[in-house]
Amino acid sequence: MAKHCDGCWRALADEMAQVDGATAPPRPEPDPDDMSWIEPPRCPECGALIRVYPTNYDRWVSLATVELPAKDVPDVYRWRLTTLRGRSPVPTDIVAVRVRGVDPLPGEPVVPAHRMVCVPDEA
Repeated sequence: MAKHCDGCWRALADEMAQVDGATAPPRPEPDPDDMSWIEPPRCPECGALIRVYPTNYDRWVSLATVELPAKDVPDVYRWRLTTLRGRSPVPTDIVAVRVRGVDPLPGEPVVPAHRMVCVPDEA
């Protein structure tokens, strides 16, 4: 497997993020002394609840809150959540991975990107 320098890796990861729609800002780090409730993130366009996860290439993506069968989600919006065991520099154990290569079975659950279901609020 090829290894990229930092600048080349950032350029490649940024390009993949643009193609995949993984352009969400990272989740804010909670203050350990703050005891207030942490609200789930909402889409700034439509106000719906979203789940923000890091990708396997160190960018962030907004995902819908429900899984759908693969037959109901177009190829470009299909994601899966996977657990990593200490392989990623991102401090988390769940990472979003785009479904590519082998198509899932029609009934297999996938997590759609939020941009698939986002309907901007007119108000």
